[in-house]
Amino acid sequence: MNLETARFNMIEQQIRPWDVLDQDVLDLLSVVKREEFVPAALRSLAFVDTELPLPGGQSMLAPKLEARFLQELEVKPDEIALEIGAGSGYMAALLAHQAQRVTTVEILPELAQLAQANLARQGFRNVTVVQGNGASGWTSAGEVDVLCVSGGLDVIPRSLLLQLRVGGRMAAIVGRAPAMQAQIITRRRDDACETVTLFETCVAPLIDAPQPSRFQF
Repeated sequence: MNLETARFNMIEQQIRPWDVLDQDVLDLLSVVKREEFVPAALRSLAFVDTELPLPGGQSMLAPKLEARFLQELEVKPDEIALEIGAGSGYMAALLAHQAQRVTTVEILPELAQLAQANLARQGFRNVTVVQGNGASGWTSAGEVDVLCVSGGLDVIPRSLLLQLRVGGRMAAIVGRAPAMQAQIITRRRDDACETVTLFETCVAPLIDAPQPSRFQF
């Protein structure tokens, strides 16, 4: 298998047609080697247009979804990023190339260890992998400019919104299967956010994600 040909085909045939046209993002997909973040047995599938299984019953998001989120988040070099759901560390690696500093929180110990090992092997020094439950945010990260939730949410907790600085952006997939929406939420003021829906998709729910309030009459 020619990895560079497969990578080129992924970018040109999957990702660019999905309205990912930012050349910096497209170039970054060639720099960060996705095959280094998939399980060894699935290396030949690293560029396939599908989710890939990870330990603990979790999955890597499809490449085009990760790329679209990265484009829409418009990460700047002086910004601080937080990811909820580290998985294999791939999205954190993409964010780390654009942001000043990244914290990625993973609830499953085996995945936190996997992400840490993958990122360390690739030489990333501006990413901190934390094992814990970040479904409602991660207060020790402080306020952040960019927040990426790598799993589905029934609802977006207010605590996540409050972790964004004014002007900060969050990428999240909201709703329940089979109809979920990928959204970018921007905190415009202390008390106001703007939501843009990008596309419909379906992903596995974030572990221990907050549930909608249930009213009893």
